[in-house]
Amino acid sequence: MAKGDIVLIPFTFTDLTGSKLRPAVILIDTSIDLTVCFITSQIKWAEATDIELSPHIANGIKKPSLIRVRKIATIDRKLAVGKIGTLEKAYMSDLDAKLKILLKLTT
Repeated sequence: MAKGDIVLIPFTFTDLTGSKLRPAVILIDTSIDLTVCFITSQIKWAEATDIELSPHIANGIKKPSLIRVRKIATIDRKLAVGKIGTLEKAYMSDLDAKLKILLKLTT
């Protein structure tokens, strides 16, 4: 796995009654953990730092979605069930730019 790969991870429901597999894009891949941004098909929740993601055979996403750049988590890499795709270069550039804005890394 590498930065830009889209993997399925179990998301726990907020009431802790269960979980569901959801896609996430890898930001950082270490031997122990993955740092990811969550992906949702709830495009009505769009924020300024989110990225609209169109379905494509390369990314494995099945319907229009959002990369929720503000929704970052570090998880045990064993939780990644499998890779479904990889972000295309244009999305990777946009993701890097949004992360710089979010983390105030630009002047």
